Amino acid sequence: MPDPLLFQLKTLVVETLRLEDITPADIPDDEPLIGGGLSLDSIDALELVVRLEKEYGIKISSSEESRTALASIGSLAAYIREHAAADRLPA
Repeated sequence: MPDPLLFQLKTLVVETLRLEDITPADIPDDEPLIGGGLSLDSIDALELVVRLEKEYGIKISSSEESRTALASIGSLAAYIREHAAADRLPA
Protein backbone atom coordinates (compact mmCIF):
# COMPACT_ATOMS: atom_id res chain seq x y z
CA MET A 1 0.00 0.00 0.00
CA PRO A 2 1.44 3.40 -0.95
CA ASP A 3 2.44 5.79 1.82
CA PRO A 4 -0.29 8.48 2.04
CA LEU A 5 2.17 11.14 3.24
CA LEU A 6 4.48 10.56 0.26
CA PHE A 7 1.56 10.88 -2.15
CA GLN A 8 0.29 13.98 -0.34
CA LEU A 9 3.74 15.60 -0.54
CA LYS A 10 4.13 14.82 -4.23
CA THR A 11 0.70 16.33 -4.90
CA LEU A 12 1.63 19.39 -2.85
CA VAL A 13 4.84 19.86 -4.87
CA VAL A 14 2.99 19.62 -8.20
CA GLU A 15 0.21 22.01 -7.07
CA THR A 16 2.39 24.55 -5.25
CA LEU A 17 4.92 24.88 -8.05
CA ARG A 18 2.31 24.55 -10.81
CA LEU A 19 4.36 21.87 -12.54
CA GLU A 20 2.90 21.21 -15.97
CA ASP A 21 3.14 17.78 -17.55
CA ILE A 22 4.18 16.24 -14.21
CA THR A 23 1.92 14.12 -12.04
CA PRO A 24 2.59 13.05 -8.44
CA ALA A 25 3.30 9.53 -9.74
CA ASP A 26 6.15 10.93 -11.88
CA ILE A 27 8.13 12.03 -8.82
CA PRO A 28 10.44 9.34 -7.36
CA ASP A 29 10.66 9.14 -3.56
CA ASP A 30 14.46 9.37 -3.53
CA GLU A 31 15.22 11.78 -6.39
CA PRO A 32 16.76 15.11 -5.33
CA LEU A 33 14.09 17.81 -5.34
CA ILE A 34 16.48 20.70 -5.87
CA GLY A 35 18.67 20.34 -8.94
CA GLY A 36 17.19 16.95 -9.79
CA GLY A 37 14.84 15.86 -12.54
CA LEU A 38 12.21 18.42 -11.55
CA SER A 39 14.68 21.29 -12.13
CA LEU A 40 13.59 23.10 -8.99
CA ASP A 41 15.59 26.11 -7.84
CA SER A 42 15.93 28.16 -4.66
CA ILE A 43 12.75 30.18 -5.35
CA ASP A 44 10.82 26.92 -5.75
CA ALA A 45 12.33 25.69 -2.48
CA LEU A 46 11.18 28.85 -0.71
CA GLU A 47 7.64 28.44 -2.06
CA LEU A 48 7.62 24.84 -0.89
CA VAL A 49 8.87 25.70 2.59
CA VAL A 50 6.16 28.34 3.03
CA ARG A 51 3.45 25.89 1.92
CA LEU A 52 4.81 23.06 4.07
CA GLU A 53 4.95 25.28 7.14
CA LYS A 54 1.30 26.27 6.63
CA GLU A 55 0.11 22.79 5.75
CA TYR A 56 1.87 20.84 8.50
CA GLY A 57 2.46 23.47 11.19
CA ILE A 58 6.22 22.96 11.07
CA LYS A 59 9.03 25.51 11.07
CA ILE A 60 12.08 25.08 8.84
CA SER A 61 14.32 27.70 10.36
CA SER A 62 17.67 27.52 8.58
CA SER A 63 18.97 26.99 5.07
CA GLU A 64 20.84 23.88 6.23
CA GLU A 65 17.65 22.45 7.73
CA SER A 66 15.85 23.29 4.48
CA ARG A 67 18.50 21.51 2.39
CA THR A 68 18.21 18.42 4.57
CA ALA A 69 14.41 18.39 4.57
CA LEU A 70 14.10 19.08 0.84
CA ALA A 71 16.73 16.56 -0.24
CA SER A 72 13.98 14.27 -1.61
CA ILE A 73 10.32 13.43 -1.06
CA GLY A 74 11.44 10.61 1.26
CA SER A 75 13.58 12.92 3.40
CA LEU A 76 10.79 15.50 3.45
CA ALA A 77 8.33 12.89 4.70
CA ALA A 78 10.78 11.85 7.44
CA TYR A 79 11.28 15.50 8.47
CA ILE A 80 7.53 16.12 8.64
CA ARG A 81 6.89 12.94 10.62
CA GLU A 82 9.53 14.06 13.12
CA HIS A 83 8.37 17.68 13.47
CA ALA A 84 4.63 17.83 12.73
CA ALA A 85 1.83 17.14 15.17
CA ALA A 86 0.24 13.75 14.56
CA ASP A 87 -3.14 15.30 13.74
CA ARG A 88 -1.55 17.11 10.75
CA LEU A 89 -0.45 13.83 9.11
CA PRO A 90 -2.65 11.82 6.73
CA ALA A 91 -4.22 8.70 8.20
